[in-house]
Amino acid sequence: MFYLNREQIKEIIPHRDPMLLIDEVLEMIPEKSIKARFFVNSDREIFKGHFPGQPVFPGVYTVECMAQASDILLLSIDRYKGTIPLFIGINNVKFLSKINPGDTIEINSKIIVERMNKGIVTCCAEVFNSGEPAATGEVTLAMR
Repeated sequence: MFYLNREQIKEIIPHRDPMLLIDEVLEMIPEKSIKARFFVNSDREIFKGHFPGQPVFPGVYTVECMAQASDILLLSIDRYKGTIPLFIGINNVKFLSKINPGDTIEINSKIIVERMNKGIVTCCAEVFNSGEPAATGEVTLAMR
């Protein structure tokens, strides 16, 4: 288990602002699971249109947070270092509560299926907002 800050995260995954949606890794068990955090800054451009006067963090961004936490977990494995994680599928996604500008969310992800011969991995992820479940789902990534 170990901690990573934003600069260390940028050494692992290729995402950059405005699409880098993980601020820190709180803990990681290599090849198993990760716990990450993201601050939903109210200055993000997306809130100008989603929705004016009643801004809400978009569900697709929540799913992208799940994928990026999973990316960090996978790209920390020697066999996937230097690859590009391609988001190839989502399953069983449920949005359980609203995420607002100014919230800090925690993303937990764990590997549930890995097809090493194809470089395809499915992770089960959960997003929490103030300790309450906000979203759950499975993300599948092809490591290319």
